[in-house]
Amino acid sequence: MRAHTFTYILSLILLFCIPWGNMEINAQRAQKRREGILTTDSIRSQNRADSLALADTTNLQRKLALEALEAPVDTAALARQNDSIQNTLPPTQEKKRWIPNSNRTVWLGLVIPGAGQIYNRKYWKLPIIYGGFVGCAYALTWNGQMYKDYSQAYQDIMSNNPNNNSYMDFLPPGTNVNDRLEYWQEIFRKRKDLYRRQRDLSIFAFIGVYLLSVIDAYVDAELSDFDISKDLSMKWEPTVFNDAFRNRPQGVGLQCCIKF
Repeated sequence: MRAHTFTYILSLILLFCIPWGNMEINAQRAQKRREGILTTDSIRSQNRADSLALADTTNLQRKLALEALEAPVDTAALARQNDSIQNTLPPTQEKKRWIPNSNRTVWLGLVIPGAGQIYNRKYWKLPIIYGGFVGCAYALTWNGQMYKDYSQAYQDIMSNNPNNNSYMDFLPPGTNVNDRLEYWQEIFRKRKDLYRRQRDLSIFAFIGVYLLSVIDAYVDAELSDFDISKDLSMKWEPTVFNDAFRNRPQGVGLQCCIKF
C-alpha cells in the first residue's frame, strides 16, 4: 500500500514538473528570438545610417563639382601660367637652311666638273656625272685608237710598197688581198671613216656631259629657295571650243588649269 502511494505521488510530481520545464524551454527560445531580432534590427539600422551618410557625401561632392564648373574661369591667371611655362621651356633653335649662290656654283662647275654639285650638297649626283665622264673617256680612247690603226692600214693598202702590210693584222690568216684589192681598200676606208666619226661623237658627248653638269648645278642652286605652297595646283577639265564667227561650238576637248 505504501509503495503504491509513493508511486502515485512521484507520478504527480513528474506531471507538474514537465509542463514547467517546457515553459522554461519555450521562454528561453522566445528570449533568443527576441535577441536575434534586435540584433538584426540594429544591423539594418546601422547599414541604413551608413548608406544615408554615403549618399549625403556623394551629394556634397556633386554640389562641389557643379560649383567648381559654374565658377568663372580666371583667364588672366591661366594666361600667366601658360606664359610662365613657355618661359621656362628652352627656346627651340631653327635649323639653318642652306641656300647656295648660283654664280659661285657656275664658276665652280666650270673650273672643276662636279664641284657645283658638291657646293649644292647634292652628293648623290656625283656618281652619275663622273660615270658619264668615264664612259665618254673610254669611248674616246677606244675609237681614237681604232681610227689610228685603220688609218695606218688604209695607207698601207693604198701604197704599192709590199713592206707596208699592217692591214694584214685585220684580215683572216691566208687571205690574198691582191685578188680583191679594190674591195679591201673600200672596206678599210669605211672602217677608218666610221671610227673617226665615233671618235668625234665621243668628244661631243664629253663636252655635253661637262655642260650638263654645269647647267644642272646652276638650276639646282636657283631652285633651292623655290617654295611650293598648297595653292599651286593643276587640274584637267572638259571644255567646249567655240568659234568666234559661228554660233555653234567648234569642238570638244580638255582644258588644263594651273593655279599659283
